[in-house]
Amino acid sequence: MKLLIVTHYFESHRGGIEIVAGRLAREFARSGLDVTWLATDATPPPDGKAEPRLRAVGVSATNLVERRIGIPYPVPAPSSFLRIVREVGIADIVLIHDALYLTSLAAFLAARRHGKPVAVVQHIGAVPFKNQFLRRTMEVANRLLTRPILARSDQSVFISESTARQFDGVKYRVRPEVIFNGVDTEIFVPPSGTEEIAAARRHFGLPLERPVALFVGRFVEKKGLPVLERLARIRPDLAFAFAGWGPLDPRAWRLPNVRVFDTLSGSALAPLYRASDALVLPSTGEGYPLVVQEALACGLRVICGEESANADPEAASVIDAVPVEPDDPDRTAARFERALAKALIDTSNQARSARAELAAGRYSWPRAAARYADVLRRLAAHRSARHPAPTGARASPQKGG
Repeated sequence: MKLLIVTHYFESHRGGIEIVAGRLAREFARSGLDVTWLATDATPPPDGKAEPRLRAVGVSATNLVERRIGIPYPVPAPSSFLRIVREVGIADIVLIHDALYLTSLAAFLAARRHGKPVAVVQHIGAVPFKNQFLRRTMEVANRLLTRPILARSDQSVFISESTARQFDGVKYRVRPEVIFNGVDTEIFVPPSGTEEIAAARRHFGLPLERPVALFVGRFVEKKGLPVLERLARIRPDLAFAFAGWGPLDPRAWRLPNVRVFDTLSGSALAPLYRASDALVLPSTGEGYPLVVQEALACGLRVICGEESANADPEAASVIDAVPVEPDDPDRTAARFERALAKALIDTSNQARSARAELAAGRYSWPRAAARYADVLRRLAAHRSARHPAPTGARASPQKGG
């Protein structure tokens, strides 16, 4: 079976959607599928030699929107749409990650034209930008683009319960699935003890004697950077580690308790998780960020917005939910400060182990890939039923005895 996966960026962009798509692409390729991963060439494609059954196709695009205002929305060149149509025509099934992007729209329309089954994985819902124009644009785009694509796809998949709730009222062709992202629980594990924590802190230049609050993600408004700046100012006694990149660089705050790590990604983040005491994520407009699951797998206390905290009911008991008001970063920072103060009371190995056990038992890439494989098999079977082999067609003779 030939599978086409479509995203807006490759995983070198270091966003959650692309990282998830890349891991799934490799899981599918290792299971025997011929996988083509199509995304814009705004970021470099993965190494094609590492996975023989995985082919990366980069289509031309401009990334001006992200460079100017920090919103990750590449705009494909006109020639790219012809390439997308060609790749869809070659594929047996199309798997689109997030319906909001132009690459997704083009792949969806091409799949409908070619009569190819298409599944859409929706990662995010509405993003309550502080800027009213951006907020309104997002609302209109979801109404005119995301909802119609979800309604007309052969299968919709949500990465969390909270994302699914944002699209209540959509009349799906079939009942949508909720499939949580996986975590590599061989890499993202809790520290073995205080000595490993101390060694990790020395490696990253973090203080041994002070609690460490960690943020992992892009440095943009949606992720709550204005809130984190205020939080770092009102808690000078804590160390704040920022792993990511973007236009709102925390180094510009010139705070002595802030450290920035802008080259870490993937497995290189695991020691930084283990060096920290809590993950702080005042983001909005997200379902269940992968960094939350990675932090839990490493045993960290997680403090995040209510939307993300309630994304998985089974994990809600070990996540601290805090109301986020993008228009009032001072009030939101005060709320996170209170939650963080309570969270730092219990950083014992026992508490870490309990959170890690929950993550290991609930999230894994093989489990997630198996759920997606079931979806793909159903779509393939449905397509075969609609397009049966011609009468009288015979199977090819098998070689050997």
